[in-house]
Amino acid sequence: MNLWSRLPSILMIVLTLAVGTVFLPSLSGCAIDDGPMGRWVSSLTGTHGLPKAAMEDLARFQTVYHEKSVEDGTRKDQFNQFVDAFKVVRRSYVTQVSDQDLITYAIEGLNDSKDKDWLNSKDDGTPEGLATPSKVVEVALDAMMAKLDPHSGYMTPAEFQELMVDTSGEFGGLGIEVQQGDGFLNVVSPIEDTPADRAGLKPGDHITHIEGVSIKEWTLTKTVRTLRGKPGSPVTVTVDREKRSPFDVTIIRDIIQVRAVKSALYDDYLHVRVVSFSERMEGDVRKAFDMARDKLGDDLKGVILDLRNNPGGLLQQSVALSDMFLDDGNVVSIRGRDEKDVRNYGAGGGDLAEGLPVVVLINGGSASASEIVSGALQDHNRAILMGRRTFGKGSVQTIMPLMREGAVRLTTALYYLPSGRTIQKVGVAPDIRLDVPEVKEDEKDKKAKEEKGAKHEFKAPREADLPNVINAKSYSNDNRHSKDGSLGNTSIKGCPEVGVKKDKELGCALEFLKAGTAKKFLAGINALEKG
Repeated sequence: MNLWSRLPSILMIVLTLAVGTVFLPSLSGCAIDDGPMGRWVSSLTGTHGLPKAAMEDLARFQTVYHEKSVEDGTRKDQFNQFVDAFKVVRRSYVTQVSDQDLITYAIEGLNDSKDKDWLNSKDDGTPEGLATPSKVVEVALDAMMAKLDPHSGYMTPAEFQELMVDTSGEFGGLGIEVQQGDGFLNVVSPIEDTPADRAGLKPGDHITHIEGVSIKEWTLTKTVRTLRGKPGSPVTVTVDREKRSPFDVTIIRDIIQVRAVKSALYDDYLHVRVVSFSERMEGDVRKAFDMARDKLGDDLKGVILDLRNNPGGLLQQSVALSDMFLDDGNVVSIRGRDEKDVRNYGAGGGDLAEGLPVVVLINGGSASASEIVSGALQDHNRAILMGRRTFGKGSVQTIMPLMREGAVRLTTALYYLPSGRTIQKVGVAPDIRLDVPEVKEDEKDKKAKEEKGAKHEFKAPREADLPNVINAKSYSNDNRHSKDGSLGNTSIKGCPEVGVKKDKELGCALEFLKAGTAKKFLAGINALEKG
């Protein structure tokens, strides 16, 4: 079976790995290059066709490459590996970056890398201060990609090979979405019912050490690779949490098999909790509606679509979920480097909820596919969004295999909502903001933090806080949904506790559906809080 006939399955595997391990929140942004033959022909020709200035820049890199790498018979092949990746980036990245800058990023990565372990003396006999050509290329491309944006990256041959094989029984993950902080990993969201979730990790946690070793000077790529491992193997991380002393958590890696949808009925209202935008999601949502109608018939009064802490998934599933609540219209548009190249994804399958009122619950852990769905329903005035502003991940990553080995994961486009609003960096704002009361810090924990010199700034993780984040142009002058709480805001204190988790935000959503309007809901909740 040739490579290109296997790409659909490869895509599925990369998305599964992204959930199961600790890749950045780029799940619904993954795609496969639409022009594989063009890319491969380009790679086959090596430096042929590159302008003179680009060749001069490559010569700059080659000088440093030879200084850092040991001659082991693979120098030429690995240099060509770098050239292949360089050509893909210069041609396909979402915005045009100068050749000079790309090469400079790579050279700086080799000269100024915080993580110098790769240049230390090795047991394999590599001389002090040198590394194998493949390692030099890996470090250089990691640095180049990191300078582009938080989601682009180089995939080593071993990592790309993982996409080509059955992952069962081979690699385990924790089930968290993370972003790079200033010397730590910021937990965006633990995925429900995964090892990280069961171990008690929470959005906003800071991972500062792995197996007792500080990750302050580590690259994100090295941190991710260290957290991965065989299913059943433990990994201990040190967590710094707001208003608590740092503490260790041991998590047992596992193959992540996330249940796509959970549902329940509360007072004739259907609660649909979408945990994962996997292939099973669409069918599971339909089963939830069938269950509700089997029990309630025409007495079903409304729907709560819960996307809290959902970091994303398959793009086509986000379109499918939006379509379930829309009769027609655009759901999302994708724009690449050429602004004229616009791909639209629309709805047209009929409203599964048959016009019933819908509340969508969102928070800072709602990212990517979750933002597409919530933003589309908001733009079409089909749902009221309740909670807190979403993460703000609105970029598309394409897996691009290289001719010789490995691949690059490259940001190639941006998502836009039906109104022309961008998701990237700004997220989706709730119509009704729900404020969560702060937890008071224990004096012992406060003192312990001061003694340890912990100075992390704790706040909800957002795309906007990532290094080298992409700024996106907006194609809309409609500011109706740009402000948090455009219809009002309230504390969750006055809302009832619902379900076994005593979920007050879910209680707020139920109270809104019962009230029927934002004005009645806010008046009722404020009265309960005062009373």
